[in-house]
Order: sequence, then C-alpha cells, then structure tokens
Amino acid sequence: MREQLNFYIDGKWVAPAAPRTHDVINPATEEPCGRISMGGSADIDKAVAAARRAFETWSQSSLDERKALLDKIIEIYKRRLPEMAETISTEMGAPMPLASSAQAPAGLGYLIDARKQLDTFAFEYDENGLRIIREPIGVVGMVTPWNWPQNQVCAKVGPALAAGCTMVLKPSELAPLNAILFAEILDEAGVPAGVFNLVNGDGPSAGAALSAHTDVDMMSFTGSTRAGREVMKACADGIKKVALELGGKSPNIILDDADLAKAVKRGMVHMAGNTGQSCNAPSRMLAPRSKYDEVVAIAAEAANAISVALPDKAERGQIGPLANGNQFEKVQRLIQQGVDEGAKVAAGGVGRPDGFDRGYFVRPTVFANVTNDMHIAREEIFGPVLCIIAYDSEEEAIRIANDTPYGLSAYVQGSNERARKIAKRLRAGNVHINGAPGGGGTPFGGYKQSGLGREGGAFGLEEFLEVKAVPGWTPKA
Repeated sequence: MREQLNFYIDGKWVAPAAPRTHDVINPATEEPCGRISMGGSADIDKAVAAARRAFETWSQSSLDERKALLDKIIEIYKRRLPEMAETISTEMGAPMPLASSAQAPAGLGYLIDARKQLDTFAFEYDENGLRIIREPIGVVGMVTPWNWPQNQVCAKVGPALAAGCTMVLKPSELAPLNAILFAEILDEAGVPAGVFNLVNGDGPSAGAALSAHTDVDMMSFTGSTRAGREVMKACADGIKKVALELGGKSPNIILDDADLAKAVKRGMVHMAGNTGQSCNAPSRMLAPRSKYDEVVAIAAEAANAISVALPDKAERGQIGPLANGNQFEKVQRLIQQGVDEGAKVAAGGVGRPDGFDRGYFVRPTVFANVTNDMHIAREEIFGPVLCIIAYDSEEEAIRIANDTPYGLSAYVQGSNERARKIAKRLRAGNVHINGAPGGGGTPFGGYKQSGLGREGGAFGLEEFLEVKAVPGWTPKA
C-alpha cells in the first residue's frame, strides 16, 4: 500500500496544516491501496503563496530553459511509465493493457505536445504597427478527475509550464497516487521550487479554497458539469479566467450507407472502453429506423462479447471495474431507471457480471427503444451503457444529436461526403468521422455545458497566456 501523507509545496514534501487522512480504495477489491492526507484552506494558502513567489522568476525564464525542463520531465516520465501505469490501474481500475497503452502514455503525449509547441509558437510578433506579446497568465489552480488522471494532469501542467505559469494542482482524492508519482517526476527533473505544487483534498475544502483564492489568476478544471458551475461561481468575485472540460452525452450517427457491422461494433467497443468512463464516449447511438433492429442486434452481440476481468489479469479488449463506489451506485441506478422508463435491455442490465461478487464491476449494457427525453439519454451515465435511438431522416438525426445540454464530441459513420456535411452542423467540439481518432495536438473541449476553452496543441497553450498589445514598439520613421 502506497502512503504519502505530505503535500508537495515549494519544492519540498511538507506535512499538512491539520492531520486528516483518507484511504484510497482499489475498485477491484474494495480494499485500501493507499493513504493520503486531506488538505484545506491553510494548505492551499501555503501552496499558492509559493506559486506566487516562483512566478516572479519562472515567468521570466527563457524558452530554452522551459524546453530543457520539459525535455527532462519527458525523459523521466518515460522511465517511470510502467510504474505510472501500474499505479493508475490499481487506484482507478483500468486494465493493465489499457493503463500501459493509453492511460499512462496519454499524459506523456500531452507533455511531448507542450514541448513541441515551444519550437513553433509565436510568443511575440508585429501586427499593424503593434507588437503583440503573449505572456503567462500567472498562478493557475488546477483540479483534475479520476477517470483519465494523467491525461488531465499533463494536459494542464505541460502547457502551463511551457507558457511560464506556476501552478497548484489538486487531483481527485479518489485517484491521487498517480499525481503523487508525477510530483516525484517533476521534483527529480529539477522543476524550480514553487513552480509546481500539489495539495490533496476534496472539492468542498481544498478545491473550493483554490477556486476562490485571490492570488490565483486562473482555474483549469476537469470534471462534472455540476462541479464546473461551482468553480465558475467561486471564481466570479475575482473575475479570474476559467477553463472547463466537463461532461458529455455524445451522439454517434449511423448513416444508412454505413458498413453496419463495422460501424456499430466500433461504436459499442468505444463506448465500453475505460469501462465507459470517458467524457467523450459515444453514448447515444442514432440508428436509421429502417435498419434499427439490425443495429440493435449488432450492438448487443458486441456488448455480450466484451468480457470483464480483474485489472491485473485483464487481456487487451477486456474491461475492468468502475473507478469507485459512488460511480457504481450511480450506474446501477440509471440502468434501473432506464428499465423503469420503458427502454428495452438488449444486453447486460443491472447487477455485477457473473463470477464477480465484489468490486465495482458492471455489465456492458445496451438499451433499445430509447427516446431522447429519457433520463438515460439525457444524463451522463459514465459507465459502459449504450442507448440506441431511432431516426427517420438526416435532419431528424441532426436535431436529436444536438438536442442535449452537452457538446463535447460527436461521431458520424457513413460515406465521407454525407458525414462531412453533417459534421459541420453538429454542435460539438470534436466530430469524428468513421472512427478517425484525434492525433497529438488535436484541440479538445466542448460547446455548451461541456465546457470553456481547449486543451491540446497551440489552442491549449493559448489558454495559459494573456495578450498584450504595445503600440510604439518600433518608432515610426
């Protein structure tokens, strides 16, 4: 069991202001796998003060200094990647093949992308007689979730370091051990004292104190839409910048000229990946009514073929448990609510899979006869639960797809010409055509209640910069 009861503040591991411990639970066994301390406002004050002091020098660092530091971080991260994957798997339940091939490398990818931006990004340039200067925004508060923990930590820390910002990170208390390991990596890389600080804790205490802190210039938050609203409210008095990556209920439009067997199976497998705990998961499959029964049958067959396994025993393609007990109860409640509202269970359903009597394991589930006004079609379930909705025309498919408070991602399967036209009309930050993935540097973020701002590439770096215009930089002749 990993125990770290100190916080990383001003380049040192320091004891919390008040002792309060929290057990980290292994979701596969429901037993503790780690123990941390829970911080509060006094710890946040100390961390923010360290970040504010460090900003005076780090904000003036050269691009070469930032490049060298990121190069060192990347080198150490690569060396400790197996340890990172094992940590993530243990504390949030990702099967080891997924943790090793996607979860841990996702963080590395964002660090590499941030380093790459420093080779091409224009921090200063002349335009219309002005010198435009893009400068670090200041001290950044960061709150990250448990579902893709290193992905979200590095999507913030990487570009913030590249921009010249200093930061205080509060990771999810449900999966904090990977962030502690990440702090060790940064410490070994020689990140200057105070540039990066880590305080563990929950949202109501540490998270709220960070969002409301008068010396924090920006908050970058990833999590639920409900929690994102609270972050915005806490930031309002200080008029500070807020970047939010929130929930989703992404539509997956299956066109009538799609290769049904390929498109539907791909959609179900994607939905179940990471046990459905991805904010961009294609959770609403929209099927042409003329082929609806065929789509349901293919999806059900694909769901039944997805097996559940212990994370440390899993093979590629298998799924593990949900990440925590609260999520398990939520998914079970919403599956039952779908049944109660009249949706038909075509695969899966309530309860644990056969052979599991403990751990937060769920059955990959497919709902048919779903209408877009049902709770299971409106709420982000965050489990391996697919809702299939019928449509009669492309216009109706687009209307149903956009009929959601969310707008993080969308998917279209069918001929490229038709898919491109539909993609332009979908209100989402990412639209994937025929399963195409987003590569490194792809801007990621949402419309509507899925968030504000973007992560990844030049757009992600820009989030951490202020824009200064300087007339008279070059005097007129």
